[in-house]
Amino acid sequence: MSKPKVIKDYDKLPTDVIEQIKLVYPMGFTKHLITFSNLKGELRKGLPFETEDFHYLIRMSEAKAEAIIESDADYDEDGNLKESAKTKYEEKHEDEDFLNELNSNSDNEFGNSEE
Repeated sequence: MSKPKVIKDYDKLPTDVIEQIKLVYPMGFTKHLITFSNLKGELRKGLPFETEDFHYLIRMSEAKAEAIIESDADYDEDGNLKESAKTKYEEKHEDEDFLNELNSNSDNEFGNSEE
């Protein structure tokens, strides 16, 4: 059975999903953004992320991706996830085996091209 695909804004994601995203993308999001077409055929950018239940595509521009990291206290001034945050989230989500195996960034379930 295939998982539902969900396109959502970062700020509308559940806290647990945001924490998991930080573990998968500890050095920021910008270089992992992909290009996709929305329902109107307009090209947009998004961050792919997969959980056990969903394939997410999180809408964000490069500027938004950078702003999220800059304003998030879990990231240092170089845009890297702080060790304290990483440890906290790893302990909280230690049972989530899918974090590394499903989010390898090697292919895109949304079928869109990467830039």
